[in-house]
Amino acid sequence: MADGAHELGVVEDTLYVPMLGRIYASEHFRGILYDEKALGLKDRLPPGMVECSTQTQYTLLASASRSANMDRYIAGFIGRRPDGVIVQLGVGLETTFYRDDNGHTRWYGIDLPHVIDYRRTLLPDHGRETCIAGDAFEPAWAERVRADHPSAPLLVTASGLFYYFEEERVLDLMHMLQGFGDVELLFDAVNKGGMTMMRKKHMKTVGHADAQMFFYVDSANMLASKVGGGAYVLAEERFYSRIDKSGLQLSTKTSMVASDLLGMVKMVHLKL
Repeated sequence: MADGAHELGVVEDTLYVPMLGRIYASEHFRGILYDEKALGLKDRLPPGMVECSTQTQYTLLASASRSANMDRYIAGFIGRRPDGVIVQLGVGLETTFYRDDNGHTRWYGIDLPHVIDYRRTLLPDHGRETCIAGDAFEPAWAERVRADHPSAPLLVTASGLFYYFEEERVLDLMHMLQGFGDVELLFDAVNKGGMTMMRKKHMKTVGHADAQMFFYVDSANMLASKVGGGAYVLAEERFYSRIDKSGLQLSTKTSMVASDLLGMVKMVHLKL
């Protein structure tokens, strides 16, 4: 395997899942997502990673759809708040900066030290994108960002991250972020039914049946009320509502439509 890859744990190892989805979409469904940087990294992933993937078209494009949704919200934030700063929690091997950067926004990526070390072998820090090794749920990274940008509005993103943590821990993070000024939080989530499906099927399909999953959101408004302190919902959007479904396998298209009808997967955007 690539240097450092063998040291990744079960949860961290899932960082390959979204990368494979972005590569697949870029090669076959550019109407959903095109990620030139991810394509350029294809040959540098651990040997056999792409060829031996157990994912279905649906799981691959679920990852790509999440990236496409994140891109849209990030572009909206940068348009509204040109002085804003983007912070990606659990940055893993995300290539969002290379798709969405506007030439002057500051970006930060947060992940555990061994993940950041491995990321830098593939994606070295850019002049305006800085990676910080640390625990996303502890305040050290936020203190660092605020030291650099005392009053800038922050968009904190958590792409595919919160599922693996208990609700209490996610709420603690949201409460912590409320102590750092003007902060918006963007993340993807499933409802209770979606969590049941992920536990039974999805994580086994993508090769991580032993990854424990906990956090789900039935109602973003209910979640905001649990956060308290004036938190409110900026958006709660069904996951595939704006995804181009042309040319997909019938089973993939059916799964996406059913997911949206049942509200099983969603994007949640909060003002904290």
